[in-house]
Amino acid sequence: MAKEMVIVLDFGGQYNQLIARRVRECNVYCEVLPYTKTLDEIKALNPKGIIFTGGPNSVYDETSPHYEKAIFELGIPILGICYGSQLMAYTLGGEVATAPVSEYGHTDVEVDTTSVLFHDVADTTVCWMSHTDYIKEVPEGFHITAHTPVCPVAAMECAEKKLYATQFHPEVMHTKEGMKMLHNFVYDVCGCVGDWKMDSFVETTIKSLREKIGDGKVLCALSGGVDSSVAAVLLSKAIGKQLTCVFVDHGLLRKNEGDEVEAVFGPDGPYELNFIRVNAQQRYYDKLKGVTEPEAKRKIIGEEFIRVFEEEAKKIGSVDFLVQGTIYPDVIESGLGKSAVIKSHHNVGGLPDVVDFKEIIEPLRMLFKDEVRKAGLELGIPEYLVYRQPFPGPGLGIRIIGEVTEEKVKIVQEADYIYREEIAKAGVDKGLGQYFAALTNMRSVGVMGDFRTYDYAIALRAVNTSDFMTAEATQLPWEVLAKVTNRIVNEVKGVNRVMYDCTGKPPATIEFE
Repeated sequence: MAKEMVIVLDFGGQYNQLIARRVRECNVYCEVLPYTKTLDEIKALNPKGIIFTGGPNSVYDETSPHYEKAIFELGIPILGICYGSQLMAYTLGGEVATAPVSEYGHTDVEVDTTSVLFHDVADTTVCWMSHTDYIKEVPEGFHITAHTPVCPVAAMECAEKKLYATQFHPEVMHTKEGMKMLHNFVYDVCGCVGDWKMDSFVETTIKSLREKIGDGKVLCALSGGVDSSVAAVLLSKAIGKQLTCVFVDHGLLRKNEGDEVEAVFGPDGPYELNFIRVNAQQRYYDKLKGVTEPEAKRKIIGEEFIRVFEEEAKKIGSVDFLVQGTIYPDVIESGLGKSAVIKSHHNVGGLPDVVDFKEIIEPLRMLFKDEVRKAGLELGIPEYLVYRQPFPGPGLGIRIIGEVTEEKVKIVQEADYIYREEIAKAGVDKGLGQYFAALTNMRSVGVMGDFRTYDYAIALRAVNTSDFMTAEATQLPWEVLAKVTNRIVNEVKGVNRVMYDCTGKPPATIEFE
């Protein structure tokens, strides 16, 4: 797939996958591996560079994740970030201790611009700090290349051995010149040329899918979202009519969405594939009756999703492979790596133990959302599909707090439709990462006409994000929010209050459940 690779060794930090995405933005392929990978396994991959992630632990705690000292003797460039910087210092004979003053948030950092890592970076630059420990003494052979008033070693390096470390996080958007630093590391330190491009990914993936599947039959989970759409078109290009796409309308879709998906991928559409629509709305409502716990809802929706597929597979005969549009953030947030479990997704964590297929194929598993979109454009998928609003696998099931009922689904469908319509009319949809309406479980007193009401509250959400790993709440114009609110309370039966969610990610997730 790629001729060169940078490895991110995961020590449990919340931004571990974001580092990989930033490296890929530099057109350098990057994968995240657990710190349990052996030295021999790492050497076998022949990486151009290695990045140690942050993490919540203290390096001087014996139970914390460590790595053998020999990794620093391989001659492979290494960049340690936050915990990774402390681990490098500690392992090589430096001293790490509890900081007299913890640093968290935007911080002015003074850097040594003669360092290759800080080439073309301002003498004083804003960086994102998040630490309670600090490097008290650098190892022999290292010198300090950045500091703050309370952090004497904000960065250090041993250029001779190509070892670099930053106490701050260059990968987050809050570090103003972080991308320059990462670019400097992968190109000027690691010597990468940047051969990670979507055209080569698409070409290689189609070829490998064709070889893997042979003359086998394939069943694809098609939701109509960008992830499953790109996966479906990849398979269509690879194997044509050997592919059957099953679209499960579980009754938890946005307004009119089922018909829109059928119009694009059905028999009158431009793609060579077999399309089946399964109307399973009542089946899902019955299964979800009385269920309020978010993870339980996700598991039910995920398991039922697979069961429907099994039934369809039996109808069409022998099926060898199941294709899903799983992407990297799904894998990350489902806790399949070393990071903490935030939530499971129906196409990752929600899979039942027994699946009646030979193998599951996830051609987009290693891609971030922006890379999926690039792949979609490379495949010739229309822009309106590629840039369609993201929609979670469990659908409105996780945008309805508490029990899911047919009545609640209709309420949130109508409210969401109004919200998206007004956002588009106002022309403020450009650049938004995601925006939608959710139904809270709160009911409150209101007045409509001369009558007292006791109805639901709708929560509106809009975020700016480039990677869906972090996000900031969008400051929508008040006149737009006022118009949306007025329409929802007047046009959607059962709603008498509208709220706007101002929370970023972290601490919140983008979805409500």
